[in-house]
Amino acid sequence: MRNLRIASIGLTAAAALTLTACGSSDTASSGSSSSSMAPSSSMAAPSSSAASADGVTTNADVFGPACSQLPQGSAPGSLDSMGPQPVASAASTNPLLTKLVAAVKATNLVDTLNSAPAITVFAPADPAFAALGDAKFAELAGKPAELSPILQYHVVGKRYDAKGLASAGSLDSLNAAGGPLKIEGSGENMTVNGAKILCGNIPTKNATVFVIDKVLTPGTNK
Repeated sequence: MRNLRIASIGLTAAAALTLTACGSSDTASSGSSSSSMAPSSSMAAPSSSAASADGVTTNADVFGPACSQLPQGSAPGSLDSMGPQPVASAASTNPLLTKLVAAVKATNLVDTLNSAPAITVFAPADPAFAALGDAKFAELAGKPAELSPILQYHVVGKRYDAKGLASAGSLDSLNAAGGPLKIEGSGENMTVNGAKILCGNIPTKNATVFVIDKVLTPGTNK
């Protein structure tokens, strides 16, 4: 995945303070984010079959409390609609990920993500970004040099399904300087650096997507 890595961007002391603040807000808001996203039932239970080959999943593998909020059938943002599309294009139709899509566009990462051959994306849902506040989000969106390393920390340069993540335990993201991503638990009890899975194993053309309830902060899990 060497060709995916954007030129190393050093986080300034100010940026580090910003990220620390974001992490604090995330921790405080994780409970409300989860409850606001969680409907009464999941779309599907975790698959009991063997781990998918090369992390590639199908609609039957999708699980999590927020999956039922996705459009149904072949409507834009549905599983059937997103599956054939590369990940950034698929995310642009997902009603849970409007803030993330805006951040990806602000940092010009759309083509980078769409052209990746096989990746895993931990995608913060809109309430996770809302926890930062509109002013902070607008500030970060206006500073792509600071926002880009944060987004890269949410992408792994290999495709994993939920069982593969649980087996790995710890993963490096595209932002190697941000430290490893710590995977704990499994299925609907899985967390990534403490962030809960709201809708996992979502298949797209080149990625498996896990919608999470917090914005991950580089450097907090070293």
